[in-house]
Amino acid sequence: MNIGETKIKVRYQETDQMGIVHHSNYLIWFEVGRTEFLHDAGFNYGRMEERGVMLPLTEARCTYLHGAKYEDNLIIRTWIEKFAGVRLTMAYEAIREEDGLLLAKGSTVHAFTDKSLKPINVRRKHPEIYQLFMRLMG
Repeated sequence: MNIGETKIKVRYQETDQMGIVHHSNYLIWFEVGRTEFLHDAGFNYGRMEERGVMLPLTEARCTYLHGAKYEDNLIIRTWIEKFAGVRLTMAYEAIREEDGLLLAKGSTVHAFTDKSLKPINVRRKHPEIYQLFMRLMG
């Protein structure tokens, strides 16, 4: 299994009045991790969309275990949990770099669609994209 790691430093505007990161930021960080993971594998969202393939989010989940704080250095670990020709599930962990503490974990589910958001089987319509995701699964 391929696992990507993206480093993030918590910014002041990402915290709430208690000095703890607001929960909504974890999903943003998961997106950053996903984008970097796929980019590092040679996948380009822009080129895929130019070819008429979309990857909209259909579900997001996050379990919060510990709060990150201002200026914490985080590692967002990202990997493919499941992949079928129509659906992709990505998994994530947010870890505080200083002590390795797992702060949050979650997943997002995406559907492969055309520009009108009609589901497509990427294995049949775009085998090169399918092969890339199969390779990333290990």
